[in-house]
Amino acid sequence: MTNEQRAEQIIKKYGFAFHNIPKQQIIDLIQEEIINYQPGSSEYIRLLCGYLYCIGDISDVPLLEKAKYNINMDVGCMIDGEWIDSLKNGGIETQYTGSRQEIIDHFVSYYQNFLSEDESETNS
Repeated sequence: MTNEQRAEQIIKKYGFAFHNIPKQQIIDLIQEEIINYQPGSSEYIRLLCGYLYCIGDISDVPLLEKAKYNINMDVGCMIDGEWIDSLKNGGIETQYTGSRQEIIDHFVSYYQNFLSEDESETNS
């Protein structure tokens, strides 16, 4: 399965009701991906990190930083630094980030109709 297909599968499984998403499962998936990174699109790990941002708090910053800075440059570019900054500052809006809710809304907007390339090509 490609990373985009895995991302699509996670979205179908968890959706965007963040209060219902088991945080420890997301943490476990991120840790597993850091150890066994699957090359290709970085969409899967970006999605997982976005979920952790949406359901997480400052205690999750080290894991997000590990995912962003310790896999490779492509992954690092895909994981939004504003997620880390926002968690570090308690979600307070700064000149570099929107409010925590604006960041979450943007994340949901980006992924709510996400289809892997294979899936979107079949629907064309």
